[in-house]
Amino acid sequence: MIQALLTIDDIASKNTPAIVDYLKEKGIQALLFAWGQNVERNWDEAVYALKRGMIVGNHSYSHPAFSSLSFEAGVAEIERCEALLAELYRSAGVERRYRPFRFPYGDKGGASKAAFQAYLAEKGFNKVKDTGIPYPWWRESGLDRDIDTFWTYDFAEYNLRPGSDFTEADIWRRMRDANPGSGAPLLAEGGRHILLLHAHDETEAMLPGYYRLFIDHLLEKGVTFIKPEFFERER
Repeated sequence: MIQALLTIDDIASKNTPAIVDYLKEKGIQALLFAWGQNVERNWDEAVYALKRGMIVGNHSYSHPAFSSLSFEAGVAEIERCEALLAELYRSAGVERRYRPFRFPYGDKGGASKAAFQAYLAEKGFNKVKDTGIPYPWWRESGLDRDIDTFWTYDFAEYNLRPGSDFTEADIWRRMRDANPGSGAPLLAEGGRHILLLHAHDETEAMLPGYYRLFIDHLLEKGVTFIKPEFFERER
C-alpha cells in the first residue's frame, strides 16, 4: 500500500476552482498553501477552495526565500499572510481550525531556522501528522521535529515553462524513478508521502489538466489519499 497526503502550493490561481472540483470528484481533501499576494489577486477562487472543504495554510505574503530575510522580516511575511487568511476564512464563513505553515521553496530560514521554528511553535501553528513517514532521511534531517510542512515528493511540474528544456516526459520519468536524487521514490510499496503540487496558471497553459493527469495515474497505481491530520498543540 502507498498512502499520500496531497499539498498544493501558491494558491490562489485562476485554475484553483477547477483543481478543487477535481479533488472533490475524487474524494481528496488537500492542504493548500496560500501565497498572500495571489490570494489578493484571486480572492474569490481562494474562498471557493475553503467553501469546498479544502484546508488553506500560510505560505507567506510575497513568497521570498526566508534565508535572505532577517528574522523580523520573515515574521512580518508570515503575519501579513495570517491577517489575510483570517479575513479569508471569515469571508468564506468557514471555521479556521488549523494553521499550518510552509516555507517558500522549502527554505527554512538559514541561520534563523531555530528562531523561526520557535516562533511557529509559540504562535500555535499546526504540525502535520508525519509519524507514518518511513524514510530515515526524514528523521535524520529533523523534519519530524520541524513545525512547518515539508514534503517527501515534489512533482516539479512548475518547471514546465516556455523555453525550458524540462518536459512532461521528465515529470513521468521522475514519477517512475525508483532511486530519485532527492526525496523518496513515489511508487515504492509501503510508501507514505506528503506530495507537493502547485496551482499555477502558467503550468495549466503548458499542460492543461496537469494535476488530473498525475493524480489519476497515482489512483490507477493504487495510491490511497489520506486526509490532513495534525498533532495536538502543546499547551
